[in-house]
Amino acid sequence: MGEGQPFKLFFKPELESSPLVVAWNQDAGRVGPKVADYLNNELASREFAEITPESFFALSGVSVEDDIAQFPESKFYCCRGKSLVIFRSDVPRYEWYEFLSLVLDIAEKYCKVKEIYTVGGMVSPGAHTTPRMLLSVTNSTEMKPMLRQYDLISDMDYETQDGQRPTFSSFLLWAAKRRNIAGISLWVPVPFYLLAVEDPWACKKVMEFFDRRFDLNINFASIDDEIARQDREIAQVRSQVPELDNYISKLESNLGLTVDESEKLVKELEEWLRGRH
Repeated sequence: MGEGQPFKLFFKPELESSPLVVAWNQDAGRVGPKVADYLNNELASREFAEITPESFFALSGVSVEDDIAQFPESKFYCCRGKSLVIFRSDVPRYEWYEFLSLVLDIAEKYCKVKEIYTVGGMVSPGAHTTPRMLLSVTNSTEMKPMLRQYDLISDMDYETQDGQRPTFSSFLLWAAKRRNIAGISLWVPVPFYLLAVEDPWACKKVMEFFDRRFDLNINFASIDDEIARQDREIAQVRSQVPELDNYISKLESNLGLTVDESEKLVKELEEWLRGRH
């Protein structure tokens, strides 16, 4: 695109009626970006477009993670073999409506997108041994019968509270509905003490839905290895630190923790799982 354009197009994907999967980097437990990355790797996706950040992000306060500057990114990927489009992005600081309109413009013009799926995690007070649930909200009543075919909760209706700003995914579904594009938000509850170290079980729950919905034939071997490794590590922590085992046992019995107990569980478990002991 020419100078001053709000996005760069690297090539035009030849896609028809493609579903769009949207993941925001600022997500509880990093469920969305991890799902996007796994799909991109499994399906050998190619980046075909990028929204330029100048109009939507504050570039003066770039964050640093592991000694690497984290510049805001908003990138589109296409999987030609499966006719799937993936958008992985930071949540913009400014001009929400203009940003979402641009996302929809690109998706419609270059990919003929007819369905949008947002992916996210939500904080859960439960234990990691509790089976993950997949929750959904749609902007189209016509989509609900389709969703009942899958292992998810589809009878939810969500409205933003008066006086509150809508979530970015809710805003996207609203904007999509104005264009007669069906939209679905998918959420998985993530145990609060896994938010900082990721929850591979939550990611697999979402990917299982996409695998069935779009016939992707995903190989789950690597995510299964992650799940098994994390389960072993937490079991080891529980065997060596009775206090943390007691906290998790309370959660497994649907008993709440005090603020101090919750904070200690989060801090110490994160240290163990990050290999600091």
